[in-house]
Amino acid sequence: MKKAVMYGAGNIGRGFIGQLLSQSGYEVVFIDVNTEILEKLNNDGEYPVRILSGNLSKEITVKNVRGVNGTDIEKVAAEIATADIMATAVGVNVLPRIVKPISEGLKKRWQLGNMQPLNIIICENLMDANHYLSDLIKKELSEDEKSSFENLIGLVEASIGRMVPVMTPEMQEGNILRICVEEYSQLPVDKEAFKGEIPIIKNLLPYSPFSFYIQRKLFIHNMGHALTAYLGKQKGYTYIWEAIKDPYIKLAVFRTMQDVAIAMSKEHGIDLVVLLEHVDDLIYRFGNKQLGDTVNRVGNDTKRKLLPKDRLIGAANLCMKYSINPAGICLGIAAAIIFDKDPGSGLAGVWKIIDEKGYEGVLEGICGLEKGGLVWEIVMEYSKRLAAGDKIEDIIESIPEIKRR
Repeated sequence: MKKAVMYGAGNIGRGFIGQLLSQSGYEVVFIDVNTEILEKLNNDGEYPVRILSGNLSKEITVKNVRGVNGTDIEKVAAEIATADIMATAVGVNVLPRIVKPISEGLKKRWQLGNMQPLNIIICENLMDANHYLSDLIKKELSEDEKSSFENLIGLVEASIGRMVPVMTPEMQEGNILRICVEEYSQLPVDKEAFKGEIPIIKNLLPYSPFSFYIQRKLFIHNMGHALTAYLGKQKGYTYIWEAIKDPYIKLAVFRTMQDVAIAMSKEHGIDLVVLLEHVDDLIYRFGNKQLGDTVNRVGNDTKRKLLPKDRLIGAANLCMKYSINPAGICLGIAAAIIFDKDPGSGLAGVWKIIDEKGYEGVLEGICGLEKGGLVWEIVMEYSKRLAAGDKIEDIIESIPEIKRR
């Protein structure tokens, strides 16, 4: 049986990639540091995935799985040395921590004479994740090893569209391995990044140029999801489905995603109808009540999400490139800045920076915006209105770009 090494046994690892790899005939070896999950994987050799759609659900069993502790570099390296394919789903901030085990695994692979290509599917929300991971790994390799790396290792970016909520004990129903997911399960990947033959994996969609899928995920899906969370927070909603059900928020998110779709159509030469259909589908999926996804989960880590190339500023800049006013995104940016102003929220954000440097410090220091530019000015206007206690629906009513259609 072919072997896949899945780095990360969390929501995406078990709830998406591990499922597809297992269904494609691979033994799936999960690398993680959660000893409770690893022990359960090794005892059971399988785990349940519950697929939620509308008011219905069905459960499937993912078989031929086991786990290896990520702190045992020697064991991890041994698994990588004999793997047929790899994937990562650990989170952007954790990637640097897994570089040493990966590099040791590659070295052992070549020492054993295994010169077969190895493709690593990178399932992280990060632009140019392949270049980022490549630079980190190369620092651990000799010149000869770097040559083997360049020739034999494919770092394949993926666009992760399946939504998987944080699992609660109630959702687990006594099994810590149970994972609940939405029905959507397509896995677009960078066709040009593979070394050797492209593996046959269920629902794998190799595509080139892949920058389209990366931007579609980040600037339409992630941006729309985050906008729903930030506006929902301002109205006191707990769940994403509650927020997107609000007529004002739904209108703002829908129109804003449409605007980004128009910009992406121009940028990539993709039929606008196809992108607008994708927007419609996402709005429907955001409303999946069974997922129980929260505003706090989707909106957290605001500092990263406000970076120049991330979902909000990146999408706003793309709209500006094609003379599309990004007013809806700007409202989202303003709401994101104050997302975690409650000291007891426990969310990582930018509120302390506001205390030290004001809103301008955030827009310039984190967002990388030019002072006096259109995006800067609109965000500052909405920030002042939110600070003054203006209601979200009143601000949305005043935005022509949202109300015009």
